[in-house]
Amino acid sequence: MSAIDTLPPLRDVIATHGLSARKSLGQNFLLDLNLTAKIARQAGDMTACDVLEIGPGPGGLTRGLLAEGARRVLCIEKDSRCLPALNEIAEAYPDRLTVIEGDALEVDPLAHLTPPIRIAANLPYNVGTELLVRWLTPPQWPPFWQSLTLMFQREVAERIVAQPGSKAYGRLAILAQWRADAKIVLQLPPGAFTPPPKVSSSVVHLDALPEPRFPADPAVLSHVVAAAFNQRRKMLRAALKGVVPQIEDVLNAAGIKPTERAEQVSLEGFCALAREVAKAKGK
Repeated sequence: MSAIDTLPPLRDVIATHGLSARKSLGQNFLLDLNLTAKIARQAGDMTACDVLEIGPGPGGLTRGLLAEGARRVLCIEKDSRCLPALNEIAEAYPDRLTVIEGDALEVDPLAHLTPPIRIAANLPYNVGTELLVRWLTPPQWPPFWQSLTLMFQREVAERIVAQPGSKAYGRLAILAQWRADAKIVLQLPPGAFTPPPKVSSSVVHLDALPEPRFPADPAVLSHVVAAAFNQRRKMLRAALKGVVPQIEDVLNAAGIKPTERAEQVSLEGFCALAREVAKAKGK
């Protein structure tokens, strides 16, 4: 009998510990262990990796990560009600699960993990995008993680993998695809969760690239992209007029028509534009 088989069903765990999902914490629990195992497998071979999980709740995905061979798992959980259920899993997998009560936006995972590191999580809806942006914009690249396997609302997932010309294409797509290979690997209906959310969900897998796809200063690129998409309906010569003087000349030097809109510009185009903006600013 494997360790996971010694643990009680998740529905029993939720009933025993009174773990009704809290909307204020963005909680929607996955109780189907076949599904959580499937999600865990999307993270790849974890036998030589430590895995960071954010918002494990009652531990469905946690069980999957451990059963699929993760060397060690670090769970960061804000909801103290979930800690007894997670500690039961820790007892079933001695020395392989560490549970920290805290806010994932404030805890430094590197104090508890040994590289190589993968991140896998059914992220709480209310902090998912902020965490992703942090992981994609560290001070140095490559980052501390090898890969991210994350669940989002489908709309957010589509923004991560979006291509130029689509309504979903924007800052998130550029941040993700500049430094990582990103793809949607699973789709989940609302009924897979307790309670069912109002929207479908998707699992996105991102593999960190050894270096960015095209050269650009990260801060300049981020500033240019934010300015362009903040007024995405405007032509770039208008949306970017406050970025540098003679913005039309800068756009032309980057090979971009000043009359184009942000959603028409490729990742390579934005990187070229960031280089020209940096040049114009004397950076």
